[in-house]
Amino acid sequence: MRRLAITTAIGLALLPAMAAAAEAPSQATLKAQARIKAELPFEDRQDFEFASRGFLGTRTDPVIRRPDGAVAWDLKAYDFLKGEAPDTVNPSLWRQAQLLSLNGLFKVSDRVWQVRGFDISNITFIAGETGWIIIDPLTTVEVAKAALDLANEKLGARPVVAVIYTHSHTDHFGGVRGVVDEKDVLAGKVQIIAPQHFLQEAVSENVIAGTAMSRRAMFQFGYALTPGPQGQVSSGIGQGISKGTMSMIAPTVSIERTGQTLAVDGLAIEFQYTPGTEAPAEMNLYFPGLRVLCMAENANPTMHNVLTPRGALVRDSKVWADELTQSLLLYGDRSDTMFTSHGWPRFGGEVLRSYLASHRDAYKFLHDQTVRLMNEGYVGSEIAARINLPPVLARQWFNRGYYGTMSFNSRAVYQRYMGWYDANPANLAPMPPADIGRRYVEALGGPAKVKALAQTAHQAGDYAWSATLLNHVVMSNPTDKEAREALARSYDQMGWQAESSLWRNMYLTGASELRGEVAASRPSTAAMDMVRNLPSPMIFELMAVRLNPDKVRDGKASVIFAFPERGERFLLTVQNQVLTARPVGQEARADAVLTLARPLFLESLFTGKPLAGKVVSGEAKAEGDLGALQRLTGWFDPPKGDFPVVTRPQ
Repeated sequence: MRRLAITTAIGLALLPAMAAAAEAPSQATLKAQARIKAELPFEDRQDFEFASRGFLGTRTDPVIRRPDGAVAWDLKAYDFLKGEAPDTVNPSLWRQAQLLSLNGLFKVSDRVWQVRGFDISNITFIAGETGWIIIDPLTTVEVAKAALDLANEKLGARPVVAVIYTHSHTDHFGGVRGVVDEKDVLAGKVQIIAPQHFLQEAVSENVIAGTAMSRRAMFQFGYALTPGPQGQVSSGIGQGISKGTMSMIAPTVSIERTGQTLAVDGLAIEFQYTPGTEAPAEMNLYFPGLRVLCMAENANPTMHNVLTPRGALVRDSKVWADELTQSLLLYGDRSDTMFTSHGWPRFGGEVLRSYLASHRDAYKFLHDQTVRLMNEGYVGSEIAARINLPPVLARQWFNRGYYGTMSFNSRAVYQRYMGWYDANPANLAPMPPADIGRRYVEALGGPAKVKALAQTAHQAGDYAWSATLLNHVVMSNPTDKEAREALARSYDQMGWQAESSLWRNMYLTGASELRGEVAASRPSTAAMDMVRNLPSPMIFELMAVRLNPDKVRDGKASVIFAFPERGERFLLTVQNQVLTARPVGQEARADAVLTLARPLFLESLFTGKPLAGKVVSGEAKAEGDLGALQRLTGWFDPPKGDFPVVTRPQ
């Protein structure tokens, strides 16, 4: 899934809104919804049968709470999805959201159960000889514990003997402390199994750009939107992300190659190692004794993201397709049942073989046709406007764009090969959005003329053009309330029409921000398990990208940071407005030396708590030129988790 940065918000702060309601669905939107209803095979109910098969019950209390009493998850939050799609939601997206809203414990096959609908991802329970083997313990501790409690209640209590992380995204390991005690892991009573490089990828991805990614993720997942027909209805692969306590326990067993096998609590497991697909560290699992295949997040109930809108490195759609081919060859004829980390299982050998082949073909078509058009001279935006899956693939519900889309993904493929530059010299040095907005507005005759043109486009149902025009006005003058509200109304209609849950969330969150609501992320100490696992050099890389050269000017400083409990010493140097750091021995010299336990340093870095009090209390020791240390600490900017997105930072 989406990799959540370690600064991911657990709580949200909303600034007062400009009291303005969302616009009602227009005639153009009603026609678009009707067209979707006519084009797609809504009479096909196989997914509903598969999603509800084996239901054993759910929690009596629908509310799962954090220790502070706040709600981590509410099972009834999406009850509004019962019934027909309203005019404010694309009917195809409504169908997907209905399927994903089913919650509770489900039997998948002999010895295999899933709890679905407690988070954006699924948690799977497999009965070994003596206890539970758990696959992907959700995002947060509270929902993972609730899922384990439900499984024990319905199926009989069992100890947890192993936890398997299929890949390095937070929603597949963050709840681990809700199902196991780390003491049992350290004592060898519980295995933690993960793909090679899991720890490195899990703790490093999104750290450097964590603040920006977290802010953008709030748009992608609609964090600040209220679930409902006019708000957030889904995240495409699950309903939403639980707002509990994230955790991590390091793996004890590493899977390094395809074909590697393990016997876990008397159950044979064969692994397919798939780096470079949906995650940089990922694997599929096959249970030969059960004829059951787990496809992790490499196969989903929707087209996935090759580049996630919140930002990340571009994934390789060709490798993704190739690994699906390998899965089909290795396990297609040996499997009767398939489950995944999101969505619902598939039953029957022919069904799952057809699913894997069609899903593979969608990613392969995406890659091959993007490259073909690229080699004919088309640029990313042109490719995105013309590429569509063949009808035979597009009518398959699991290839629809509820999470990733052909439009966005084709631009990602182009970016992977060609970068952002389209080779047109006019785009070598594009003007900043605010500057180009002012010039366009002036060239078109002023803001009143541009707003009038936008209103004409809006009335004609041409919302993309009205949004483009109004965006220039807002960029040129963010205080123009009339333009902001007009742009928000265009985003309303685009959100109502969007089949992609993420596009809907981003349009509606953009409209919310234009109306004065700014959701600010609060850095979470709940992710300290991830922070603790950061390699020390990465800590200083994070400091380097927070250094403000305007504060440094011609300043210089060198400080040694010593972490005695780890036997580590790092020389941090600032000169030429650049920070560098390297490990050093006892003989190294610097302006100052700061000796402290690394957890204290991490706490200060990630929560903003000053270290001066720790020096006074004796928990930290400062030597040498304390002025250099003081200068150094004043050169850094704290991350700003509430920067504007639909306007520009001032």
